[in-house]
Amino acid sequence: MYFTDRGIEELVTRRGDEQVSVEWLGDRLQAFVDEHPEFETAVDRLATWLARGEEEDD
Repeated sequence: MYFTDRGIEELVTRRGDEQVSVEWLGDRLQAFVDEHPEFETAVDRLATWLARGEEEDD
């Protein structure tokens, strides 16, 4: 298990039954980057990956 899997598992355990909008997710990601600007690149890459869905990477 990767260290980051712990956070993912916590997210699923705590909020796995909830449904959220993409707008809500975008707001939360922006709030995170505002508090932790050093993660801007990683969050931007994640958001782009999520936005593209099942499309092939260029």
